[in-house]
Amino acid sequence: MSYSMKYVVEHLDVTANTLRYYEKEGLLKNISRNSGGNRVYNDENIEVLNFIRALRLTGMPISEIKKYLELNELGDDTISQRKEMILQHKTKVQNKINENLKYLEVISYKAAMYDLKERELK
Repeated sequence: MSYSMKYVVEHLDVTANTLRYYEKEGLLKNISRNSGGNRVYNDENIEVLNFIRALRLTGMPISEIKKYLELNELGDDTISQRKEMILQHKTKVQNKINENLKYLEVISYKAAMYDLKERELK
């Protein structure tokens, strides 16, 4: 299937500038163009885009994503390197989640204290 840039922007919550940037940086490759010169994305492009977005949204820098995708292009000989990159990133994400859970506890405690204060004032 093929998708216009407009469709991708509207349905995948990504900006046109981001798509062009990812293409310029070599993260999104083999983007076709229609007869009018507009970008056309296929299912494989969308799959890669969704993976890039997942990594970005969890804090992986563009440089690491690029390295990962370059290793991926080299094929099965790089499986252990890619696995190690993903495991390292997973650890970073888990640590960030744990840190955020601690902050959530502090915020929840403060909210509970306000609930108590409001009840006292009634």
